Parts: sequence; structure tokens; C-alpha cells
Amino acid sequence: MHEWPLWEVFIRSQHGLAHRHVGSLHAADAEMAVRNARDVYTRRSEGVSIWVVRSSDIIASRPDEKDALFEPSDDKVYRHPTFYKLPDEVDNM
Repeated sequence: MHEWPLWEVFIRSQHGLAHRHVGSLHAADAEMAVRNARDVYTRRSEGVSIWVVRSSDIIASRPDEKDALFEPSDDKVYRHPTFYKLPDEVDNM
């Protein structure tokens, strides 16, 4: 038996700025994956955008690579602007 590819589904809500992973589904192609994602994950019209990504196309780091990937950023002080004085008018940054 041939199984359809697995797709990861990301939805952007009406009040959100970013897409959020909501689940996975099987579909024959991208068009079917979008339609199925709409039917399964946006039942109450809460979404304004759907992304589907074939699971096999996602490349992820391994937990044992964490140190090599993330520690070098600690020595780049410009990425952590704690030494800047913010004007009083700026509430959040």
C-alpha cells in the first residue's frame, strides 16, 4: 500500500503576526494539503493564512549540536544591545 506524504501545517490567526504549527496531515500533493488543512485546522474561520510544508523537506538541528550552533552568539555583544540607553518614550523593545 502506498502512503501519501506527510505535511506539516502552519496557520496564522486573525490576530497573530506569525504562523504557528498546528499539526500534520497526509495528502497527495500541496494543493490537497492546503484544502485538507483548511478543513481540519480552521473550522471556525480563525485563520487568515495557511502554510503546508512536506515533512521530508524540513531540516532540523540535532539536540547534540546545540553547543556548536548557539554558543558562538554569546561572544557577539551587538546581538544583545544591553549597553544602549533607551529613550523614556520607548516602552517596549
